[in-house]
Amino acid sequence: MKALLVILLFFCASFIHSPHSQAMVPCSIVLEPIDGKLANAKGAALIYKVQLRPPSSARTSVSILGVHLPTPSSYGNYDGYEGFAFIPGVISWQFTLFPSPEEESPTWAGRFDEITAEMQNAKVQIRLSNSKAAKLGPAILESDIKNCD
Repeated sequence: MKALLVILLFFCASFIHSPHSQAMVPCSIVLEPIDGKLANAKGAALIYKVQLRPPSSARTSVSILGVHLPTPSSYGNYDGYEGFAFIPGVISWQFTLFPSPEEESPTWAGRFDEITAEMQNAKVQIRLSNSKAAKLGPAILESDIKNCD
């Protein structure tokens, strides 16, 4: 009876500990607008391990897609969007999001495949950018990797 109780406690503890203690990859998160006025703007991030150059170790890839984003210039001297993933106070990764060919309200997408850090406590954002001045602007959409599904 004691052995059954120990096994049952171990089994329950493993379920309680694993889902929220760290981000499980692969996963996806929905990027939500920071400004409530951007009701139609949404994004998604796909986070997973890639093995691009065997025998090197696998890296983490972050792919971001943003839809119904406002024209960057409507916020000032900006001409595009950047994907921005970061672990607060530790490290960040920034990469260009490219617009699709639609003239009105293009989809913006991009990816970065070279992350070696664990993504625990990471945040993902779509931020305004000025490519000519290499200036990163404020975040438009964001989410926390803790929201991974």
